[in-house]
Amino acid sequence: MNIKHNPIFNTDEIAEHYSKQDGVPVKYVCTSALGSEASALDIFYRETPHPEFGNRYFGIFPKGDYSGNNAAMTMITNADAIEGQTIAMIEDPFGNLIYSQHRHDFRMMNNGNMIDGGRAYVRSKGLLHNFKIKDGEFMEIKE
Repeated sequence: MNIKHNPIFNTDEIAEHYSKQDGVPVKYVCTSALGSEASALDIFYRETPHPEFGNRYFGIFPKGDYSGNNAAMTMITNADAIEGQTIAMIEDPFGNLIYSQHRHDFRMMNNGNMIDGGRAYVRSKGLLHNFKIKDGEFMEIKE
């Protein structure tokens, strides 16, 4: 399974930074909204709960604008809500799996397949593959 992600930031750098800072391996999982929001965050996973906050997933996202008057800030939040959510995906012309990151993230493939809705809803055309995230890994739901 080759899931294609469209991260906001350089996820390798962020995972390396937090792995060193926290002294535990941290890895990128996906870029997604946690619910019906119209924006996504880069979501990372650590096997052990954070000693102060207790979460195993955290999300990094930009806040503010990029006009120069109000510089964007990078924010961090608990992202444990991603575990167990259904993430629907469709295939692109090359067999890669593509998902919608948030409610306004419409993805159209050259083969006519499309997906929209993020975690808020699923609107799609093409064979749908459903996944859940468990312990930082995508697990396909076989029905």
